[in-house]
Amino acid sequence: MRVLGLDVGDKKIGVAVSDELGLIAQGIGVITRQDLKQDLKKIEELIQQYNVGKVILGLPRNMNGTLGPQGEAVKKFGEALKQNSGIELGYWDERLSTVEAERSLIDADMSRRKRKGVIDKVAAVLILQGYLNYRCHVDTE
Repeated sequence: MRVLGLDVGDKKIGVAVSDELGLIAQGIGVITRQDLKQDLKKIEELIQQYNVGKVILGLPRNMNGTLGPQGEAVKKFGEALKQNSGIELGYWDERLSTVEAERSLIDADMSRRKRKGVIDKVAAVLILQGYLNYRCHVDTE
């Protein structure tokens, strides 16, 4: 079963998908936000295309662990996705994932302009890979 990872922002949604074994996350793109109906439609198309069984949304938390306005917006988006598609959902703490993505891209000597176009996709990969690593560790105990 493949897992889809989403980094949901106000303007863009970074998208990653796992391999069929659920071990490795790969970035597949960025969705430019339009409206909720169109955003959900694009994600549902990806769910069908990649035969996804579960969606993991990055949940932005404050450094003290509480949910702020962006975290609440992601939860609301997740509820709409679940209601619309019936897909199984999960959330993964994404604190500092964008910072880590930025650092990785800088280390790869990518220009600021190019980083801007892929940072959301890289953040989605980090979110999904974190979840996959955790799931593998928990399943082996």
